[in-house]
Amino acid sequence: MPFWLELVIRLVAVLAAFMVLPLVVGQTEHKVMAHMQGRLGPMYAGAYRGWAQLLADGVKFVQKEDITPARADRPVFQLAPMIALLPYLLALLVIPLGPNDLVAQPLDIGLFMVLAVVGIGILAVLMAGWASANKYTLLGAMRAAAQLLGYELPFVLAAASVAMAAGTLSLSGIVEAWSPWWLLWQLPALCVFFIAGLAEIRRPPFDAPIADSELVFGYMTEYSGLRFALFLLAEYAGIVVIAALTTVLFLGGWRGPFASEELGWLWTLLKVGAVSFVVIWLRVSYPRLRVDQLQRLCWKVLVPVALGQLVLTATVTLLT
Repeated sequence: MPFWLELVIRLVAVLAAFMVLPLVVGQTEHKVMAHMQGRLGPMYAGAYRGWAQLLADGVKFVQKEDITPARADRPVFQLAPMIALLPYLLALLVIPLGPNDLVAQPLDIGLFMVLAVVGIGILAVLMAGWASANKYTLLGAMRAAAQLLGYELPFVLAAASVAMAAGTLSLSGIVEAWSPWWLLWQLPALCVFFIAGLAEIRRPPFDAPIADSELVFGYMTEYSGLRFALFLLAEYAGIVVIAALTTVLFLGGWRGPFASEELGWLWTLLKVGAVSFVVIWLRVSYPRLRVDQLQRLCWKVLVPVALGQLVLTATVTLLT
């Protein structure tokens, strides 16, 4: 197969996954939260149990008026939602779905690239908060900046522990080096990475930058219509990326019982779905943390645990 044709096929596959998986996660969140709260959730959109609710929401958002505040910095205000989506699209370009480079573009430094582009998400939040010319949006953006810059450190340290154990920055190489006993000795890094990942994508209980009971809707307060929908899509895309990274780094990716090379991608999707379910479960189970509690958890718990895990990994690597 010509290189250009293979590249086009991979890009189309990634774009399809980028558009479909966040919608699946969003619909799952509607139904799972409803059942956990003793409700039925969406039931009417679509022919079976409201399966088309998010599609109906998309049509609704497209039809709504797209308002730009009079005092807003118009170019920055309009660009922020697209910047919010971009890091997760770039991350999905290098996260492997299965063996034999079943990914858009395999990189030897894939982990480094993913960590770098995920950190760009703070720019969209700051752009939206500052350009909206609203005190609530600016306060939400400042909260997000403090939260994301703090949790970036344990997030990277936990990923570095796995890279050190595998001896490579290639995501495919990390999966190939993975063994089941990593579930035990890399468990602290897994917990730190997952918690910091939730903070990175501002999911409950780390949703202080949005805090609808305090800040209306945080940095998204002034957005409406399709631009608001893009921010929501970015949130669900973030869940997919964090779940996929957790799967590849700590859960063995496409490796599993009775897994063949042809069906390895199915194991990856099952694990991503399981991690996404946990993300939704935590939203229902835990209240929002205060800003001081967020920072205390980061600097007094996650960072020391991540550093300790890094020392443990270095010791085990040297002795084996």
